[in-house]
Formats: sequence, structure tokens, C-alpha cells
Amino acid sequence: MPDSQLILVTGGSRSGKSSYALDLAERRAGARRAFFLATAQAIDEEMRSRIAHHQSLRPGIFETIEAPVELCEAVAKLDRRVGVVVIDCLTIWVSNLLAANRDDAAIMAEATRLADLLKQAPFDGFVVTDEVGSGIVPMAPLGRRFRDLLGWTNQAVARAADQVLLMVAGYPLRVK
Repeated sequence: MPDSQLILVTGGSRSGKSSYALDLAERRAGARRAFFLATAQAIDEEMRSRIAHHQSLRPGIFETIEAPVELCEAVAKLDRRVGVVVIDCLTIWVSNLLAANRDDAAIMAEATRLADLLKQAPFDGFVVTDEVGSGIVPMAPLGRRFRDLLGWTNQAVARAADQVLLMVAGYPLRVK
């Protein structure tokens, strides 16, 4: 088996992050088992539609595990028989942790744990997240808290990653 790698794919909304990460992962998988760890929850019709759209674009090689809050536990349960894992996405995961009333210290502990698990994983990891540092400062305290926590989560995973790609209009720019 080739050496495992961790790639973080970030960018703005509709920049092509998910499609690009799936394409990279599918090419890397070969005959190895591939998993898709989904963080989105179908909490309303609009989210059901978004999830269905993403599912329709996902190659059939991926087995899906829903992990909206307990993402670290899902990653930890994967074993050496797994070849490739796509996590989509950290943005919704952090939002779910906030909705679950986790405090900032608990969220950052989970982010650090996730980065450590992925860095040590025997499989290739492709992690999707939104870049939140280029926008305006949110007016509401919850918006600022979310932006900060996601930014710090992104930094933790980026430090662990072998590569960081910034998607712009469907094209990757290598950051690391």
C-alpha cells in the first residue's frame, strides 16, 4: 500500500471543493475501500435537496458513514483495511458541535483530536472545509464565534496535512 497522505481542500462556497476532493480520492483509491464521512444533517427541505445533490455526484465506490457530531469516533473506528476517506465537511461539523452546545474548549479539543487521528491514519484522507478568513467580520457574536472556531479547526487540520489546496472557481491552488 502506498504511503498515506492527508489533503485539506478549502475554498469559498461553490468553489468546487467537494468535487475536487472526491476526484482526488477516487483516483487514489484504486482497489482499496473508500469511505465518505458526511457531516450534513437533513434538517429541512433545503438541506435534503443539497444532500441529494451531493449524493448524486458521489462515485459509487464510496461507502457513506453519517457523522454529524461524532466525527472523531467515526475516524477512529476505521481500520487498516480502509484505503481512502473523504470528510465533507468541517464547516458543517463545527456548526453541528455549536448546535450541540459544546463550548469552545471542547470544540477545539475535538478539532485537535481529529487532526491527530488523520495525521496518524493508515489511510489517505481528503478533508473538505470552507475558508472563512476572507469575509467580513460577522455582526452577531455567534457568527464571530463560528468563524473563529472554524478558522482554528482549519488551521489544526492544515498543520497536520501533507497538502493544503485552495479552490478558486473550480481550480486548485496549492498552499502547502
